[in-house]
Amino acid sequence: MRPDTPAENVDHTAEAARLERTAGLYPEDAEALLLQAAAHLELSGDRPAATALYDRLLSSGAPLDEPHLIRALKASNLWEYGHEAEARAIIDGIRATAPRDAAPWVIVAESLEAHDELEAAEKTFTEAARLLLTDVPEPPHSTHPLLFGRHRVRRMLGAAHDEWDNLADTLHSSPVSLDELHDPKRVWSLGSDNPLELEAEISRLRAELGAYREALSRPFPVAVLHWPAGELAELVSAYPSLAEEYPSHPDHLATIEASLRELSASGTPNLGIVTGTVPSYEAFAASELSSPTDTTLLPQYATTLAARGRAVSWPPERGASCWCGSGETYATCHGGDA
Repeated sequence: MRPDTPAENVDHTAEAARLERTAGLYPEDAEALLLQAAAHLELSGDRPAATALYDRLLSSGAPLDEPHLIRALKASNLWEYGHEAEARAIIDGIRATAPRDAAPWVIVAESLEAHDELEAAEKTFTEAARLLLTDVPEPPHSTHPLLFGRHRVRRMLGAAHDEWDNLADTLHSSPVSLDELHDPKRVWSLGSDNPLELEAEISRLRAELGAYREALSRPFPVAVLHWPAGELAELVSAYPSLAEEYPSHPDHLATIEASLRELSASGTPNLGIVTGTVPSYEAFAASELSSPTDTTLLPQYATTLAARGRAVSWPPERGASCWCGSGETYATCHGGDA
């Protein structure tokens, strides 16, 4: 889990404290906020405090959205400050439970890789690939780091390419190939006295860093507010003047899709959708010392939800359900004529 804020010029301890305070104000978003706080604590060097936050989440008794992710992050963090045995036990537990999400697998496999457990890392990546990619027509974007990590470790082990390595090659979009990026001999060129060799290696490293940042960064999205049908009916019933803003629920959904497509066409990156509820919106309006009928609050409310980790990215991945909640795939629903 990486912080959304850039690493440069950030007081990570202060940012972690701010996120903890925000989690206290919005307990429904505590999981996402405390994970961000733990990431800042790791970056600050206070790894025991980060572990305490992971334990706080795991022992809270509240239902968690991503318990396997939290355990994987805890294991990776523990190993970094000397708690190898506990970290290994957690990693073994994650592999045994076989989560259906790629992120925990990537974290534990990369933790093994970082500590020179290359065979165990390759085995972990492969277990995840078999679980998540067997009989899948197209790998979801969330599984790409699995394939890239597996390719990297197998290259370091000197293993011959297999079907999944070839698939990773086809998914890789950087101008520098995965075989070149993951070549173990590349490190030798860093000791060269030849300026041309050093320049070529710097170019490769830049390409690799760019691809890595693109895959792992979680930038703050431009978020559009979505009201489910029941919430919108309750909102307009309680505040009739908002009927001018929301004449009907189908119109509301069409406006969301049109707005997002317009933003995308204009080159705006990192688009997302946040889902509102009437009680949450009323509480937000009260915190702003304003009335829910004030339409200028609506985009501010959307931004606040996004800052609390409530945004989901748009457009959905190929084959995913539509953002509107219809249960249909996006391609056959609001994305049908895209």
